[in-house]
Amino acid sequence: MKTLYTLSLLLLALILTACQPSQIRNGIPNFPWIAECGSQTQPPVDKKFMANDYGAVADTAQLSTAAIQQAIDACAAAGGGMVSFEPGTYSMGSVFLKSNVNLNIPEGVTILGSQNIQDYPLIFTRVAGIEMEWPAALITAMDQDNVAVSGRGLVSGRGKVFWDSYWEMRREYVPKGLRWIVDYDCKRPRLLLMQNCSNVTLSETKFIEAGFWTVHILYSTLVTIKDLIIDNNNAGKGPSTDGIDIDSSNRVLIEDCDISCNDDNFCLKAGRDADGLRVNRPTEYVVIRNCIARYGDGLFTCGSETSGGIRKVVAYDLEAIGTKIGLRFKSAYTRGGVVEDIYLANIKMRGLREPLQINLNWNPSYSYSSLPEAYDINEVPPHWKVMLTPVDPPELGMPKFRNVYFTDIRADSCSVAIVCEGAEKSTIDQFHLENVHITGAKAGRIYWANDWELKNVWIGGEKGELVDIQHTVNVPLYQQ
Repeated sequence: MKTLYTLSLLLLALILTACQPSQIRNGIPNFPWIAECGSQTQPPVDKKFMANDYGAVADTAQLSTAAIQQAIDACAAAGGGMVSFEPGTYSMGSVFLKSNVNLNIPEGVTILGSQNIQDYPLIFTRVAGIEMEWPAALITAMDQDNVAVSGRGLVSGRGKVFWDSYWEMRREYVPKGLRWIVDYDCKRPRLLLMQNCSNVTLSETKFIEAGFWTVHILYSTLVTIKDLIIDNNNAGKGPSTDGIDIDSSNRVLIEDCDISCNDDNFCLKAGRDADGLRVNRPTEYVVIRNCIARYGDGLFTCGSETSGGIRKVVAYDLEAIGTKIGLRFKSAYTRGGVVEDIYLANIKMRGLREPLQINLNWNPSYSYSSLPEAYDINEVPPHWKVMLTPVDPPELGMPKFRNVYFTDIRADSCSVAIVCEGAEKSTIDQFHLENVHITGAKAGRIYWANDWELKNVWIGGEKGELVDIQHTVNVPLYQQ
């Protein structure tokens, strides 16, 4: 009788469980936190401040920076509203948004960024994973709440002058053994920075030709990015012109965006090496949906700045068209941090170099800092010393990738189906793949991985070539 009673309880529990709404349907989670992502407030719309009334002039040569800033300041002082423009083309350096202000760039308005780096004042920020002084972005908000950038106008960074200065410096630095620091010494302006902000809304605007990263969300929360078009390649291919970077931020919603750039298209970051471990702020609670990546280095990228951790991310209904790499997880042996609880679903990729790439030892010449003998550590700039600070103890620098879910993923006509390179001290663990079909001219490789779950999966060469699998435990790619 006791056994029958126990079985009845178990059966009842199974029935109740089956009746509960599933948190994951068709590979797309329905976690409660998803509804909490994105801006919860927006600036008022009943007051408009025209930048032209404060002296802004539609002139490609004359800077209107001061006039636009005056309009922003007046709007904020009046309790908030919208700052906008008469049709035309305006030139400016950095402007700083204030709480409750919507910088509206309507259709028919073009904003041109200054090509003089002196028009972008230095601020203390984080760039490429470390905190340092760096030029402000063309549009910057720091320590503000309830801010927006909207309108179907165009913002151009006119970045080629900054790209050219980077390549010139890189040609000088590489023979000296300084590849690791050139990206930090060549200070190039971002197009838009939201730093330590809350309730941010970015919608509809087109951004082109960023001098460095395009949209950088740093140390911020409750952010909506919707209907942005980013095209950084119409004047050439600028180095490090990422599309959207979410950096140690949370409660972020990105949807209906279209990005062509020359680095990672949609990228999640959380700090680099000893400095990133010191700050120790994760990127978490992020939703990316209904987006397109065109030219670029990564449809969806985690890293390489992983120190603070990247977790609780849902990305679905994505498409890669001409992107080099599709789903990308990258770090280095000095980064540290854990990347986990990532859900990727309903993603289409075609003609990529590598649709699936996982690499714990990414780009060593850039990732590892070493001071050449010709230099004295006591005489180098402060940010060099930050980069040269060792991770102590060294084992804190080993990153970990685990618990990543891939559902309904398809990629064909690619060069290499998969590149997965873990490490003996940090294997790639608990990857879950369901309804995944990836083919390439070459099958690729999986090294140092454990405990993968696979259901209805084919990853390999176009003619049936099998993936090279080494140093793995329970990765039954061809034994489903």
